[in-house]
Formats: sequence, structure tokens, C-alpha cells
Amino acid sequence: MKFGIFYEHQLPRPWNDGDEHRLFQEALDQVELADRVGIDFAWEVEHHFLEEYSHSSAPEVFLAACSQRTKNIRLGHGIVQMPPGYNHPARVAERVATLDLVSNGRVEFGTGESSAILELGGFNVDVDTKREAWQEAVEQCANMMVMDPYPGFEGKYFDMPCRNVVPKPMQKPHPPLWVACSNRETIKLAARLGIGALTFAFVDTAEAKQWVDDYYRILKEECVPIGHAINPNIAMVTGFSVHHDAAEAKRRGMDGFRFFGFGLGHHYIFGEHKPGRTDIWKQFEAARGAIPEEGANRGIGTPDELRAHLGAFADAGVDQVTFIQQGGRNRHDHICESLELFSEEVMPEFKEKEAERERRKMEELAPYLEQAMARKQKMRELSDDEIPAIPALGRQITQNPQNLTDEQKARLEAWQERGESIRDGGV
Repeated sequence: MKFGIFYEHQLPRPWNDGDEHRLFQEALDQVELADRVGIDFAWEVEHHFLEEYSHSSAPEVFLAACSQRTKNIRLGHGIVQMPPGYNHPARVAERVATLDLVSNGRVEFGTGESSAILELGGFNVDVDTKREAWQEAVEQCANMMVMDPYPGFEGKYFDMPCRNVVPKPMQKPHPPLWVACSNRETIKLAARLGIGALTFAFVDTAEAKQWVDDYYRILKEECVPIGHAINPNIAMVTGFSVHHDAAEAKRRGMDGFRFFGFGLGHHYIFGEHKPGRTDIWKQFEAARGAIPEEGANRGIGTPDELRAHLGAFADAGVDQVTFIQQGGRNRHDHICESLELFSEEVMPEFKEKEAERERRKMEELAPYLEQAMARKQKMRELSDDEIPAIPALGRQITQNPQNLTDEQKARLEAWQERGESIRDGGV
């Protein structure tokens, strides 16, 4: 099994000058440490306006910084908000490809749509159609990273003319695709579309086994890939705080994990939020006594307890477990100590078995993946004669000069003279 770390960049109130700067710098240090000790993935969300719960609105910037401080760790968008109200698909394709180039091909392209009204409403993304918009945008974004040129698209949620979207990613045909899954139905959708399931639901191992079985059964029987390659993987999240003393592990990590769930519930389920004024941490403190304690069943405990917890996920067929280590007011030094202890006393036995597990899995899946790719109907490439020639703006103006003022005509003549000089080899 592989392992990842996951960031929302949580920052409970009250806030002081420099807190956001400290938060981001500590996260960069943690990712650098995770790379050094052999963690496989670093995942970064995209959220907007979700105060205290997530201050990660520009993951491409954070991940680019991570790329220059690490060598091996995979850099995951967990996730990019894909409905075009948030991000135009071409801009996503450009950013993902650029990150792939500067990281030497280490990007994981996670996608999603959000269910938080603060960000949906902030960008006028329609709740009822966001899933359709996500699917349209993901498929076309993958096409943009592969096709030369992209032939253009007239869709329900965005239109775009023929353009060659550059740069192209280092990984071919494109970085692995994932989708955020908070329920069993989205797991099934991920399998049908041939993309990895980045699961943010906190499920026990018995339920995890059911989700894994659903995913791989549907992948084998029904998959029609949305992208140009299939990413057959399931990642699940858990809490993370490791210490030789179980009580100390809980003291260090339990409140952070509980605040993670409380903040998520506030923004997604039960809260009412006044931008810039609501104090979620204060509400959490008032409710703390009614929130169940968490321990070894959530990755918070001794190395032996964590080993057993992760082993149950491995037995269920989970491909990756991702740790929610930065939550609430969890301390930077405690996070780093947990990572080091995990890498020394727990991770080696899982790493030892991973290469063989992955080989057997892909060998079993190979014929099913080949059949699935054969079912995909690819977007038609344009012939050279069909690719439109697009005149520069100045050229278009010269063809319709009747609406120009005398000043604009004089400026245009100067531009034309300069253009002719350049074409003739002049300065």
C-alpha cells in the first residue's frame, strides 16, 4: 500500500498577523520531510471562502513550490474544482501541464465539483448541474492535454474554438486522473469513467472492502474511460498522530481531527456562515463535549495500533491511505515527529510488499483495461485542411478599416510598416 499526506491548510480563529505565512511555510517543510522519509503522495485541495476549514485557494502555486523542494513525492491536486464557473478547462490544462513539467512528471490530477454553497454561490456554479459540468470539463481538459491542436468544442457548459493548448504535460498521455468521492455512488462513477477514487469519506474497514469491491467490479465490466488512460486506484483518508504513548498521540492529534470533521460539517451540512465574522473554532469548543473521541480506529495511537489500522485497509484492497495530519491546531513539530516515527517503525513493512502487490494487480487488470480503452470513442482529430487560420487582430482591422479614426489609421500604418520591415529582415 502507498501513503499520502493531505492539506486543507486549516487555520482556526483567532487569527494573528503572520499566521497564514507560518501555516504555508510549515506545510512546505512537512512536504519536504515527507519526501525525505519516503511518503508517496502530497495532496492539496482547492477551496474558496471556507474560512478556518481551508485556506487553500491556489493549490497550483503551493504544489509548484513543493516541486522545487522535493525529488520523488507525487504532487496531487486533491482536487481541482472543474465546473467552468470556477476554472476554464483550458486554464486547468495549462496549469496542470506546467506543474507536470516543473516537477519532472510527478503530478496527479484530482478533480471535483464541491458541495459547499459558499464557493458554489461565490462563482455562480449551479448546484443541480455541477456534476454534469464537472464531467464535461474533465473530458475536454484531458483532450486538451493530448490533442494537437484541440479541435474546439461546443458544449452545454462551455464553448471553445480550435486552439493548440500548450504546454503539453511530461506524462503521456496525461497525468493520472482522480475524482473526489464522498459516497459510494461516486466510487461507482469513478470506476465507470476509469479514474482513481480519491475518497474523503471516513469509513470503517468493512465498508472500505465493499467500496473497493464495487470499484473493481465495475471497472472490469462497465468502464468507458473519460481520459486517454485509466487510473485504477482507490485512496482513502484517515487521521494521523503517532506516539509510543497512546494517550499522548490522542492529546496531540485528536482535537485536530475532530475539528476537521466539525469544520467540514459547518461548511457543508449544518452551519450558517457570516463571511469574515463567524468563529468556527469557538463553536467547536462549545460542542467539543458532544463530539466522540477518536483514537486507533482513526490512525491516532501507537505504531502498533497504526500498523493494525493500516493493515485492515490493505486487506480490504485499498491502494493508498492518505493522512489528515494538519487539522485544527495540530502543531508542526508534532506532525513532523509523527511522520518520522511512522517512516521508521510502520511504513517499511508496507513498502516491502508494495511493488509485488502492484505488479499482481496490474497483471490481473491488464485485459480489462485494454477492453475498456477499446470502448472509448475518441474526439476526432482535424485534418490540416480543417484547422482554421486565425488572422492577427491587426490584420483583421486592416480588412475592415472603415470604422477607424484618423489617429487609429496613422497608428495602424506605423504597425504595418514595422511588420513589413520585420518580414524583410529589418530591425
